[in-house]
Amino acid sequence: MSTVAATLPETQPRYHGLRDWLTTTDHKKIGLLYLGFAFINVWAGGLLAGLIRLDLYNPGWKIISPDFYNQLITMHATLMIFMAVMPAFAGMGNYLVPLMIGARDMAFPKLNAFSFWIMVPAALMMYASFFVPGGSARGGWWSYPPLSTFQFMGGHGEDLWILAILLLGISSVTGAINFLVTISDMRAPGMGWFRLPLFVWSWFVTATMLLVALPVLSGTLIMLLSDRLFGTGFFRPALGGDPLLYEHLFWFFGHPEVYIMILPGFGMLSHILPSLSGKKVFGYKGMVFALIAIGTLGYLVWAHHMFTSGITPAAQVFFSICSFAIAVPTGIKIYSWIASMWGGVIRFVTPLLYCVGMIAMFTFGGLTGIMLANVPFDILVHNTYFVVGHFHYVLVAGSVMALIGGIYFWYPKMTGRMYNEKLGKWSFWLLFIGINWVFFPMHILGIMGMPRRVAIYRPQFAFWNQFISLGFFLLLAGGLVFTWNMVISLRRGERASNDPWQVNDIQHAFEWTTSSPPPAYNYAEIPELEASEA
Repeated sequence: MSTVAATLPETQPRYHGLRDWLTTTDHKKIGLLYLGFAFINVWAGGLLAGLIRLDLYNPGWKIISPDFYNQLITMHATLMIFMAVMPAFAGMGNYLVPLMIGARDMAFPKLNAFSFWIMVPAALMMYASFFVPGGSARGGWWSYPPLSTFQFMGGHGEDLWILAILLLGISSVTGAINFLVTISDMRAPGMGWFRLPLFVWSWFVTATMLLVALPVLSGTLIMLLSDRLFGTGFFRPALGGDPLLYEHLFWFFGHPEVYIMILPGFGMLSHILPSLSGKKVFGYKGMVFALIAIGTLGYLVWAHHMFTSGITPAAQVFFSICSFAIAVPTGIKIYSWIASMWGGVIRFVTPLLYCVGMIAMFTFGGLTGIMLANVPFDILVHNTYFVVGHFHYVLVAGSVMALIGGIYFWYPKMTGRMYNEKLGKWSFWLLFIGINWVFFPMHILGIMGMPRRVAIYRPQFAFWNQFISLGFFLLLAGGLVFTWNMVISLRRGERASNDPWQVNDIQHAFEWTTSSPPPAYNYAEIPELEASEA
């Protein structure tokens, strides 16, 4: 690797302590702020899930009212999707993308800070919705009318929920613009498009999807808020509107959102698995085109959520075929990950365990997704716990496991310390067993006919609900061990070298050439990628 001289940028005023974190425009610190924000909200959302499972332990228990149960369901999903998984991946992207492409910061540092800090009032509004007269939102994270327009017009919890999502959408759109410009214009000399690290490619596709999908959601929610507050009739049949329009608009965002929450995880696996197997990634260009194909097909499958809504048979066939088709690029990625490990010298450390566990469980989630792409079967299990199980296998077993694996892998780079390997493996096995314990039986409940989002159920569903509720404690224990590991390793962890995984012995990666943690300016000289390092 050679370098070209470059003048160090002017740095912001050097503050210390809290003031430094409140005023920083350093992409690395903003990335850590995103991760801290996500960490708080994932615990809040997890505790809400615990209340839900406690109430469902016995069909005769009425620990919470059905009305409050619906609020918990909505807020659990909203916190986990919009305020935990998305900010966590945004944090990893903020921290790593400039380092990986040889840049000193994001293209628009102040906009980057704005993208994070606007999430704080959104979170305050979201939590405040519990305390307004009438309570919080009850219509599910999709907030279908008429549930969100008629029955609960008396309270303003739904209004606060909508306003919070609008602010979170502004955060995501401004962040997406920053990622796209940074990746397009700030790559190191010699780093062409087909020499970008796969995590950077995953964020380029993710940012493109955010830029297309979030404005659609924002416009839809503005119309919904107008129906609630100003008496318009976009989704109210009595005034000439159509609730089905809301479903189309929402799911045009809602299904790409699933890939927005998993593609950065795919990018992480594409770095971790080869690095810990002593090999280069298998089929780099195929992986790039698979990312692009997933990002494209993700917009062509939205109505497979609407097979029971009365869409025409022709539309059902089209969206079913598209839903089957998206399994092809996903399968290419799984094949490439396995091939990247095949014949390698595999190090069974914590990040690799999380990634291998993610592949196994995400593949199962994908198979149940193919089942749901089949129209007759989807109609049979629509709105049952089968869908809940599938969704959680994709996002908890997929996104969250990949995310935790990525945090363990880059933890030495971000903190300058190594994590505790024994605690890391304990956290993996607790979460791996807990995820399968909790979410696999949900498929059985769905086949048996148990509807989702109900607080009181028939006695024949009691055994599996009790079994699932007990499994929650495994997930809780895994989360506590992971949290404890992250905290104590900051002080007690062994000092990390610049490249503790010996990545640069296998393939060149800019982020492992700088110190751990990196300096404020990342690189004293802008690095240059030579042809031999492709």
